[in-house]
Amino acid sequence: MSGVLKRFRFMAIFAGVMSLLLWFVELPIVYILNNENWESKVKWIPIMHGYVYPFYVFTAIHYSVRARYDIKKMIFFILAGTLPVASFIAERRALRESRQS
Repeated sequence: MSGVLKRFRFMAIFAGVMSLLLWFVELPIVYILNNENWESKVKWIPIMHGYVYPFYVFTAIHYSVRARYDIKKMIFFILAGTLPVASFIAERRALRESRQS
């Protein structure tokens, strides 16, 4: 397995976990529970997600260029970091396609 694929897999999983935390922990606590005590404890999640996503985008572009994917597939990999489960699907698809090659 190439280093580019390993980096993409790591960043896809990391971005996916951060996205899950953002969508299903931080957002419900802030907007549904509206609890000041809990809000201060989860304030780091959107900040961390904001730092992780650009690195995910960079690794997705780097992997797509190395794998010689067309622009549609590259956009799929980039946008996969925006939905909680999509980055895990993109990671599995990249692994499966690299094993077939």
